[in-house]
Amino acid sequence: MQIGLLLPAGQAQLAAGGTVADIVDIAVRAERLGFDSVWAGDSLSRARVEPLTLLTAVAQATETVRLGTATLIPAYRHPAQAALTLSSLDLVSGGRLILGVGAGFPGRSEHEFDLVGVDFKTRFSYLDDTVTLWKQLWTGHPESFHGKVLHYDWLPEVPRPAQPGGPPVWLGGITPAALRRAGKLYDGWLPYPPDPADYASGLATIREQGRDVTPALFATVHLGGGTAALEEYCQATYQAPLDWVGKVQVMITGGPDEVIAQLRRFAEAGARHILLRIAALDPRDIDHQLAGLAEILSPLRRTLEHESP
Repeated sequence: MQIGLLLPAGQAQLAAGGTVADIVDIAVRAERLGFDSVWAGDSLSRARVEPLTLLTAVAQATETVRLGTATLIPAYRHPAQAALTLSSLDLVSGGRLILGVGAGFPGRSEHEFDLVGVDFKTRFSYLDDTVTLWKQLWTGHPESFHGKVLHYDWLPEVPRPAQPGGPPVWLGGITPAALRRAGKLYDGWLPYPPDPADYASGLATIREQGRDVTPALFATVHLGGGTAALEEYCQATYQAPLDWVGKVQVMITGGPDEVIAQLRRFAEAGARHILLRIAALDPRDIDHQLAGLAEILSPLRRTLEHESP
């Protein structure tokens, strides 16, 4: 069982007084406190520090903690150029990169895809083509590539990543189509369903495809703050109420024992790498929450390891 931390790099946290130096410092502290991974999100409509730039700085300031994207939207970057950037980041970090990727969210991402010139209707094929192309560029020097939507008659040579075959690529999403694709092409699964039963059934569907993937979970938490803290976070981050966000994403609050108990349900459902996002904006609250999570990190890991199938 591994535990990760999402870095607070959104505009809401920056507007509340956070700085990029603070974010890098949080990553350093997370490594020292025993977190296994630190992560950065990606968006065009919800302003944030660009994740690959941020993780490059974090790579230089840390030594062993894994670095992840949760989740990167590959459509926002040229596929061949992104393969070079990601390979370079894996080299800079000494092979610590994990790539969580996604294809956007219906009703919220269409305008972002319009901005970058990618047809939202082809987003799944575009994503799968991009990941397939990355893996080919990381393991060889293909002269051309012709997928469902991506077609290139010439491709550049890309330096080999530090990890043989390239960084592992984890797919976000829990739709039936996403589950089938995760079991065929991807190395891991990083969803955020509110119901552990949905997580368990989704993981079973993936495993039916015969591919051994890392089962991960993206969970938003706030220790002791109650639903008011979650409401404030949802409004600032998504401009949407907790009632709406909570139907899509797992949102957890309560005392240490209650948080551990709720996460244990997902461990029982099969999660093996749990990424925690602190539902806080003010740097002082983030520091307080990080300290609280550090205090329960060991008992949390022991409990989850005991409950994992």
